[in-house]
Amino acid sequence: MSDEIDQKRKGAPKPELQELPRVIDRLSFIYLEHARITKKDSALVVEDKEGIIRIPSHSFLVIILGPGINLTHRAMELIADSGVTFVWTGESGLKYYAHGRALSKNSAFLIQQAKVVSNPRLHLEAVRKMYQLRFPDEILEGLTLQQLRGKEGSRVKKIYYEESVKWGVPWQGRNYNPNDFKSGDPVNRALSVGNACLYGIVTAVICALGLSPGLGLIHTGLELSLVYDIADLYKAEIVIPEAFRLASESSLNIETRMRKAVRQLLHENKIIRRMVRDIGNVFDVKELDCDAESLRLWDGKRESKQAGIQYLPRDEK
Repeated sequence: MSDEIDQKRKGAPKPELQELPRVIDRLSFIYLEHARITKKDSALVVEDKEGIIRIPSHSFLVIILGPGINLTHRAMELIADSGVTFVWTGESGLKYYAHGRALSKNSAFLIQQAKVVSNPRLHLEAVRKMYQLRFPDEILEGLTLQQLRGKEGSRVKKIYYEESVKWGVPWQGRNYNPNDFKSGDPVNRALSVGNACLYGIVTAVICALGLSPGLGLIHTGLELSLVYDIADLYKAEIVIPEAFRLASESSLNIETRMRKAVRQLLHENKIIRRMVRDIGNVFDVKELDCDAESLRLWDGKRESKQAGIQYLPRDEK
Protein backbone atom coordinates (compact mmCIF):
# COMPACT_ATOMS: atom_id res chain seq x y z
CA MET A 1 0.00 0.00 0.00
CA SER A 2 2.84 2.38 0.84
CA ASP A 3 4.32 1.86 -2.65
CA GLU A 4 0.98 2.78 -4.24
CA ILE A 5 0.72 5.94 -2.16
CA ASP A 6 4.30 6.88 -3.00
CA GLN A 7 3.65 6.38 -6.73
CA LYS A 8 0.56 8.61 -6.59
CA ARG A 9 2.60 11.28 -4.87
CA LYS A 10 5.25 11.13 -7.55
CA GLY A 11 2.75 11.11 -10.42
CA ALA A 12 3.17 9.31 -13.73
CA PRO A 13 6.22 7.05 -14.14
CA LYS A 14 9.39 8.31 -15.80
CA PRO A 15 8.94 8.21 -19.59
CA GLU A 16 11.14 6.09 -21.82
CA LEU A 17 13.16 7.93 -24.46
CA GLN A 18 11.14 6.42 -27.31
CA GLU A 19 7.96 7.80 -25.73
CA LEU A 20 9.18 11.40 -25.85
CA PRO A 21 8.51 13.71 -28.83
CA ARG A 22 11.41 14.12 -31.26
CA VAL A 23 13.38 17.36 -31.39
CA ILE A 24 11.80 18.47 -34.68
CA ASP A 25 8.27 17.78 -33.36
CA ARG A 26 8.51 20.04 -30.30
CA LEU A 27 7.55 23.66 -29.76
CA SER A 28 10.50 26.00 -29.45
CA PHE A 29 10.49 27.61 -25.99
CA ILE A 30 8.41 29.09 -23.22
CA TYR A 31 9.56 31.90 -20.94
CA LEU A 32 8.48 32.04 -17.29
CA GLU A 33 9.25 34.57 -14.57
CA HIS A 34 8.01 35.59 -11.09
CA ALA A 35 6.15 32.34 -10.61
CA ARG A 36 6.09 29.15 -8.57
CA ILE A 37 6.50 25.96 -10.59
CA THR A 38 5.43 22.59 -9.22
CA LYS A 39 4.58 19.19 -10.68
CA LYS A 40 1.26 17.36 -10.91
CA ASP A 41 1.12 14.05 -12.77
CA SER A 42 3.10 14.63 -16.00
CA ALA A 43 2.54 18.38 -16.17
CA LEU A 44 4.16 21.48 -14.76
CA VAL A 45 1.87 23.67 -12.69
CA VAL A 46 2.78 27.34 -12.99
CA GLU A 47 1.26 29.80 -10.53
CA ASP A 48 1.74 33.57 -10.64
CA LYS A 49 -0.28 36.68 -9.82
CA GLU A 50 -2.48 36.15 -12.89
CA GLY A 51 -3.52 32.60 -12.02
CA ILE A 52 -2.57 28.95 -12.52
CA ILE A 53 -1.84 27.06 -15.74
CA ARG A 54 -0.63 23.52 -16.51
CA ILE A 55 2.08 22.96 -19.10
CA PRO A 56 2.99 19.59 -20.71
CA SER A 57 6.74 19.67 -20.05
CA HIS A 58 7.75 17.47 -22.98
CA SER A 59 6.03 19.75 -25.52
CA PHE A 60 8.92 22.25 -25.50
CA LEU A 61 12.57 22.16 -26.40
CA VAL A 62 13.51 24.87 -23.91
CA ILE A 63 12.01 26.29 -20.74
CA ILE A 64 13.57 29.69 -20.05
CA LEU A 65 13.37 30.66 -16.38
CA GLY A 66 13.61 34.37 -15.67
CA PRO A 67 13.90 36.28 -12.37
CA GLY A 68 11.65 35.41 -9.44
CA ILE A 69 11.21 31.69 -10.18
CA ASN A 70 10.49 29.25 -7.33
CA LEU A 71 11.00 25.73 -8.68
CA THR A 72 10.35 22.50 -6.74
CA HIS A 73 12.58 19.44 -6.93
CA ARG A 74 9.78 17.33 -8.44
CA ALA A 75 9.22 19.89 -11.18
CA MET A 76 12.93 19.95 -12.00
CA GLU A 77 12.96 16.14 -12.10
CA LEU A 78 10.09 16.17 -14.61
CA ILE A 79 11.84 18.74 -16.81
CA ALA A 80 15.03 16.68 -16.90
CA ASP A 81 13.23 13.38 -17.55
CA SER A 82 11.38 14.99 -20.45
CA GLY A 83 14.63 15.77 -22.25
CA VAL A 84 14.00 19.51 -21.97
CA THR A 85 16.79 22.07 -21.79
CA PHE A 86 16.22 24.64 -19.06
CA VAL A 87 18.11 27.91 -18.81
CA TRP A 88 18.10 30.62 -16.19
CA THR A 89 18.14 34.23 -17.35
CA GLY A 90 18.51 37.61 -15.74
CA GLU A 91 18.77 41.20 -16.82
CA SER A 92 22.31 40.61 -18.04
CA GLY A 93 21.16 37.98 -20.53
CA LEU A 94 21.43 34.25 -20.77
CA LYS A 95 23.11 32.23 -18.03
CA TYR A 96 23.26 28.54 -18.89
CA TYR A 97 23.57 26.12 -15.98
CA ALA A 98 22.30 22.67 -16.91
CA HIS A 99 20.23 20.61 -19.32
CA GLY A 100 18.03 17.53 -19.42
CA ARG A 101 19.22 14.22 -20.76
CA ALA A 102 19.79 13.73 -24.47
CA LEU A 103 16.96 12.31 -26.56
CA SER A 104 19.27 9.53 -27.74
CA LYS A 105 21.23 6.99 -25.72
CA ASN A 106 23.59 6.39 -28.61
CA SER A 107 26.93 8.25 -28.64
CA ALA A 108 27.52 7.93 -32.40
CA PHE A 109 26.87 11.65 -32.98
CA LEU A 110 29.23 12.67 -30.16
CA ILE A 111 31.96 10.32 -31.39
CA GLN A 112 31.66 11.78 -34.88
CA GLN A 113 31.82 15.31 -33.47
CA ALA A 114 35.02 14.50 -31.55
CA LYS A 115 36.50 12.91 -34.68
CA VAL A 116 35.77 16.00 -36.79
CA VAL A 117 37.02 18.49 -34.19
CA SER A 118 40.28 16.59 -33.58
CA ASN A 119 41.15 15.94 -37.24
CA PRO A 120 42.49 19.10 -38.97
CA ARG A 121 41.31 18.06 -42.43
CA LEU A 122 37.79 17.12 -41.30
CA HIS A 123 37.66 20.20 -39.07
CA LEU A 124 38.44 22.49 -41.99
CA GLU A 125 35.85 20.76 -44.17
CA ALA A 126 33.20 21.26 -41.50
CA VAL A 127 34.11 24.94 -41.07
CA ARG A 128 33.81 25.48 -44.83
CA LYS A 129 30.37 23.85 -44.77
CA MET A 130 29.29 26.30 -42.07
CA TYR A 131 30.44 29.30 -44.11
CA GLN A 132 28.82 27.85 -47.23
CA LEU A 133 25.47 27.88 -45.40
CA ARG A 134 25.91 31.65 -45.06
CA PHE A 135 26.81 32.07 -48.74
CA PRO A 136 24.79 29.36 -50.53
CA ASP A 137 25.10 30.94 -53.99
CA GLU A 138 28.84 31.64 -53.91
CA ILE A 139 31.89 29.49 -54.54
CA LEU A 140 34.13 29.59 -51.47
CA GLU A 141 36.67 27.02 -52.58
CA GLY A 142 40.20 28.35 -52.37
CA LEU A 143 39.48 31.02 -49.73
CA THR A 144 41.57 30.90 -46.56
CA LEU A 145 40.02 30.88 -43.09
CA GLN A 146 41.07 34.49 -42.65
CA GLN A 147 39.31 35.44 -45.90
CA LEU A 148 36.17 33.54 -44.86
CA ARG A 149 36.09 35.32 -41.51
CA GLY A 150 36.51 38.68 -43.22
CA LYS A 151 33.74 37.86 -45.66
CA GLU A 152 31.42 36.90 -42.81
CA GLY A 153 32.28 40.08 -40.89
CA SER A 154 31.41 42.21 -43.92
CA ARG A 155 28.14 40.35 -44.38
CA VAL A 156 26.99 40.94 -40.80
CA LYS A 157 28.07 44.61 -40.86
CA LYS A 158 26.08 45.11 -44.06
CA ILE A 159 22.98 43.50 -42.56
CA TYR A 160 23.10 45.81 -39.52
CA TYR A 161 23.46 48.84 -41.80
CA GLU A 162 20.65 47.80 -44.15
CA GLU A 163 18.22 47.08 -41.31
CA SER A 164 19.08 50.40 -39.67
CA VAL A 165 18.28 52.28 -42.88
CA LYS A 166 15.19 50.19 -43.63
CA TRP A 167 13.55 50.84 -40.26
CA GLY A 168 15.03 54.27 -39.51
CA VAL A 169 16.68 53.10 -36.30
CA PRO A 170 20.07 54.72 -35.46
CA TRP A 171 22.86 52.15 -35.18
CA GLN A 172 26.10 52.82 -33.35
CA GLY A 173 27.25 49.22 -33.20
CA ARG A 174 26.71 46.27 -30.88
CA ASN A 175 27.11 48.01 -27.54
CA TYR A 176 25.72 46.86 -24.21
CA ASN A 177 26.78 46.45 -20.60
CA PRO A 178 26.11 42.94 -19.21
CA ASN A 179 26.04 44.39 -15.71
CA ASP A 180 23.49 47.08 -16.62
CA PHE A 181 21.14 45.65 -19.21
CA LYS A 182 18.65 48.55 -19.11
CA SER A 183 21.35 51.07 -20.03
CA GLY A 184 21.45 49.75 -23.60
CA ASP A 185 19.40 51.32 -26.37
CA PRO A 186 16.19 49.50 -27.43
CA VAL A 187 17.66 47.74 -30.46
CA ASN A 188 20.64 46.43 -28.48
CA ARG A 189 18.33 45.18 -25.71
CA ALA A 190 16.17 43.44 -28.30
CA LEU A 191 19.24 41.85 -29.87
CA SER A 192 20.43 40.55 -26.49
CA VAL A 193 17.04 39.02 -25.68
CA GLY A 194 16.69 37.53 -29.17
CA ASN A 195 20.17 36.03 -29.03
CA ALA A 196 19.45 34.57 -25.58
CA CYS A 197 16.34 32.82 -26.90
CA LEU A 198 18.22 31.51 -29.92
CA TYR A 199 21.11 30.26 -27.77
CA GLY A 200 18.63 28.37 -25.62
CA ILE A 201 17.07 26.67 -28.65
CA VAL A 202 20.45 25.78 -30.16
CA THR A 203 21.68 24.39 -26.84
CA ALA A 204 18.54 22.26 -26.58
CA VAL A 205 18.97 20.82 -30.09
CA ILE A 206 22.68 20.12 -29.57
CA CYS A 207 22.11 18.38 -26.23
CA ALA A 208 19.09 16.46 -27.49
CA LEU A 209 21.18 15.04 -30.33
CA GLY A 210 23.83 13.95 -27.84
CA LEU A 211 26.50 16.43 -28.96
CA SER A 212 28.83 18.42 -26.73
CA PRO A 213 28.12 22.19 -26.65
CA GLY A 214 31.79 22.83 -25.84
CA LEU A 215 33.35 21.22 -28.94
CA GLY A 216 32.97 24.04 -31.43
CA LEU A 217 34.24 24.42 -34.97
CA ILE A 218 34.62 28.15 -35.59
CA HIS A 219 34.37 29.18 -31.94
CA THR A 220 36.59 27.35 -29.44
CA GLY A 221 37.58 27.56 -25.79
CA LEU A 222 34.20 28.05 -24.09
CA GLU A 223 31.58 25.62 -22.81
CA LEU A 224 29.05 26.84 -25.42
CA SER A 225 31.39 27.16 -28.42
CA LEU A 226 29.27 24.98 -30.71
CA VAL A 227 26.14 26.87 -29.60
CA TYR A 228 27.63 30.13 -30.89
CA ASP A 229 28.65 28.40 -34.13
CA ILE A 230 25.15 27.15 -34.89
CA ALA A 231 23.30 30.25 -33.64
CA ASP A 232 25.32 32.44 -36.02
CA LEU A 233 23.72 30.58 -38.93
CA TYR A 234 20.29 32.03 -38.10
CA LYS A 235 20.85 35.38 -36.36
CA ALA A 236 20.81 37.37 -39.60
CA GLU A 237 17.54 35.74 -40.60
CA ILE A 238 15.68 35.79 -37.29
CA VAL A 239 17.13 38.03 -34.61
CA ILE A 240 18.67 41.07 -36.33
CA PRO A 241 15.79 42.11 -38.64
CA GLU A 242 13.19 41.61 -35.90
CA ALA A 243 15.16 43.63 -33.34
CA PHE A 244 15.28 46.64 -35.66
CA ARG A 245 11.63 46.29 -36.65
CA LEU A 246 10.44 46.22 -33.05
CA ALA A 247 12.75 49.08 -32.04
CA SER A 248 11.27 51.18 -34.84
CA GLU A 249 7.77 50.69 -33.42
CA SER A 250 8.40 51.39 -29.75
CA SER A 251 10.84 50.81 -26.91
CA LEU A 252 7.98 49.93 -24.59
CA ASN A 253 8.24 46.38 -23.23
CA ILE A 254 10.60 45.49 -26.06
CA GLU A 255 12.08 42.47 -24.24
CA THR A 256 8.75 40.65 -24.01
CA ARG A 257 7.76 41.60 -27.56
CA MET A 258 11.11 40.32 -28.85
CA ARG A 259 10.73 36.95 -27.13
CA LYS A 260 7.26 36.48 -28.63
CA ALA A 261 8.43 37.56 -32.08
CA VAL A 262 11.43 35.21 -32.07
CA ARG A 263 9.23 32.30 -30.99
CA GLN A 264 6.83 32.99 -33.86
CA LEU A 265 9.63 33.30 -36.42
CA LEU A 266 11.24 30.06 -35.25
CA HIS A 267 7.94 28.33 -35.98
CA GLU A 268 7.21 30.04 -39.30
CA ASN A 269 10.69 29.42 -40.70
CA LYS A 270 10.93 25.84 -39.38
CA ILE A 271 14.26 26.72 -37.77
CA ILE A 272 14.39 23.71 -35.44
CA ARG A 273 13.91 21.25 -38.30
CA ARG A 274 16.52 23.09 -40.39
CA MET A 275 18.91 23.19 -37.44
CA VAL A 276 18.82 19.41 -37.02
CA ARG A 277 19.44 18.97 -40.75
CA ASP A 278 22.25 21.55 -40.89
CA ILE A 279 24.06 20.08 -37.88
CA GLY A 280 23.83 16.63 -39.46
CA ASN A 281 25.29 17.91 -42.73
CA VAL A 282 28.12 19.83 -41.04
CA PHE A 283 29.24 16.79 -39.06
CA ASP A 284 28.40 14.35 -41.88
CA VAL A 285 26.23 12.05 -39.77
CA LYS A 286 23.58 11.26 -42.38
CA GLU A 287 24.59 7.60 -42.44
CA LEU A 288 25.09 7.10 -38.71
CA ASP A 289 22.64 4.89 -36.82
CA CYS A 290 22.00 7.22 -33.90
CA ASP A 291 18.97 5.29 -32.65
CA ALA A 292 20.76 2.01 -31.94
CA GLU A 293 21.53 1.25 -28.28
CA SER A 294 24.63 -0.87 -27.78
CA LEU A 295 27.37 -0.54 -25.19
CA ARG A 296 30.75 -1.58 -26.62
CA LEU A 297 34.34 -1.97 -25.41
CA TRP A 298 37.08 -0.11 -27.24
CA ASP A 299 39.64 -2.49 -28.75
CA GLY A 300 42.29 -0.29 -30.30
CA LYS A 301 42.46 -0.55 -34.09
CA ARG A 302 40.29 -3.66 -34.12
CA GLU A 303 36.50 -3.70 -34.13
CA SER A 304 34.99 -2.86 -30.74
CA LYS A 305 33.79 -5.70 -28.54
CA GLN A 306 30.39 -6.25 -27.00
CA ALA A 307 30.16 -5.14 -23.37
CA GLY A 308 28.65 -7.19 -20.56
CA ILE A 309 30.77 -10.26 -21.32
CA GLN A 310 33.69 -11.49 -19.22
CA TYR A 311 36.55 -11.99 -21.66
CA LEU A 312 39.25 -14.51 -20.73
CA PRO A 313 42.84 -14.54 -22.03
CA ARG A 314 42.08 -17.47 -24.32
CA ASP A 315 39.31 -15.44 -25.98
CA GLU A 316 41.81 -12.83 -27.14
CA LYS A 317 43.41 -13.62 -30.51
